[in-house]
This record gives sequence, C-alpha cells and structure tokens, in this order.
Amino acid sequence: MDRGTVGSANRGRLRVEVRSQGHSAIVTPAGELDHHTAELLREPLDACLEAGSTRLVVDCSQLEFCDSTGLNVLLGARLKAEAAGGAVHLAGMLPVVARVFEITGAESVFTVHESLDAALAE
Repeated sequence: MDRGTVGSANRGRLRVEVRSQGHSAIVTPAGELDHHTAELLREPLDACLEAGSTRLVVDCSQLEFCDSTGLNVLLGARLKAEAAGGAVHLAGMLPVVARVFEITGAESVFTVHESLDAALAE
C-alpha cells in the first residue's frame, strides 16, 4: 500500500491532497468547493487522469460545502475517467454536500460509498 502524498494545493478555503493507494488515486478536498476554489480540485483530478490513473476516489469527508461549480468539476472528471475506462468514486460525503448531489440527481451517476475504506475495499 502506497500512502505517500504525491501532491497538494492550498488556497485559503480549500485544500486538496492527492495520494495513491493500490490502483486508486485518492483525492481529498478539505473546506469549501465553489466558483473561487474549483480550479484547485480540477487541476489535481486532471493530473491524476493524465498520469494514467483511471480509478479516482474523492474522499469528501472533509468537504464542508459544494456548489454547482464544484459539482461540475466532479462531473467533468467522471466523464474523462469513463472515457479512459475508469470511474470516479465519492466517499464519506457530509450531509450538506450529499444534499447537493441528491437535489441535482448527480448521486445517480457516481458510485457513492459511506467511507473511504468502503471505496477502497471495492
């Protein structure tokens, strides 16, 4: 199991950490994902895909807010991953973030897991 950090970004309200474990790239956004911070998540997701990772696990357990711009970043990563034969898995969503996915119907296009451990076990 490789638990080493392979990259991180930080700009005030959102911090994003990336690491790999087994066949998965784990991307952990912490804070608020919105119009002003969305690029901080888009860049590492794109970098993981460009590096050949097709199974992305987004650990949402530290994500406190997500607006439509953040949702679009995740949907875009999902399309790119699927085009490469992979998928984006979401794990550990807090209720306030899960509600955005529920209202928009986006929960039906992602594989959603209760926890990071559950996502990695699949």
